[in-house]
Amino acid sequence: MRKTIADYMEQGFLENIIDMFKHDTTLYPLIGEFLADERGRVRLGAVALVEALKEGYSKKIIEVIPLIAKNLKNPNPTIRGDTAYLLGIIGHKDALPYLKEASNDENPIVKWIIEESIDIIKAQDSIGLGELHE
Repeated sequence: MRKTIADYMEQGFLENIIDMFKHDTTLYPLIGEFLADERGRVRLGAVALVEALKEGYSKKIIEVIPLIAKNLKNPNPTIRGDTAYLLGIIGHKDALPYLKEASNDENPIVKWIIEESIDIIKAQDSIGLGELHE
């Protein structure tokens, strides 16, 4: 199923995938796998998918933060950077321990993205936006 959805994502069928995720919340763990895909369009699709689902399905997104965050240890710096960026978009304080653990990344660009994501989450949390609501 993951490969099929990722292939559709690469082909640009994001709206269909968003509908699938809205109707089948058991698919959410796949988001972390999409971020580890070597295809840039699939990783970009994962970010767009989370952006589209963030408002109404935040509880499910929060639940898969650990599965997304595991990509902060991926050997590919692009995947690590995309992961940090997505955790910043999610903006939930549950992502902070993973980002802090990865904050000494060897790649200066990834390190900067991690720091920016941490700052975004802390700022949202300080004004009460760090908790996503259904």
